[in-house]
Amino acid sequence: MDQSVHYRKPGMLMRKLMNPFVVIMMRAGVSVWGSRILEVPGRSSGVPRRTPVNLLELDGHRYLVSPRGEGQWVKNVRANNGGLALLLGRRRQELSARELSDSEKSPVLRAYLRKWKMEVGMFFDGVTAESEEADVQRISSSHPVFVLTETER
Repeated sequence: MDQSVHYRKPGMLMRKLMNPFVVIMMRAGVSVWGSRILEVPGRSSGVPRRTPVNLLELDGHRYLVSPRGEGQWVKNVRANNGGLALLLGRRRQELSARELSDSEKSPVLRAYLRKWKMEVGMFFDGVTAESEEADVQRISSSHPVFVLTETER
């Protein structure tokens, strides 16, 4: 996997209005189109870090996609060997994440774009759910994707 992928910071509208609104809804136990709060320890501090994410369910599996590239949550999940929690209201789900290889990402990226194209389409360099396979493969290294499984207790 290409570890040199850049990150696209959220704009002021997303940071100041949309993300806080979605977080308030999730704290109240209301998911907005599959949204959750991702909690993972910071890779340096160990302090739990929280960020809103879109949880994609596809063919009986759950996925997290980073539309903005290699953000802090991606680095923290990698540093925590895939351990993370998803929060919705008072519900907490402990999960393990395995990062997909670029060759595995295409169906997940297409489904993600199909569901959230209005919110995240601008981060995919013109690629859509209906784009040619070569175009989806071209951008796959820029978007980390994790498949989630229940943590064994």
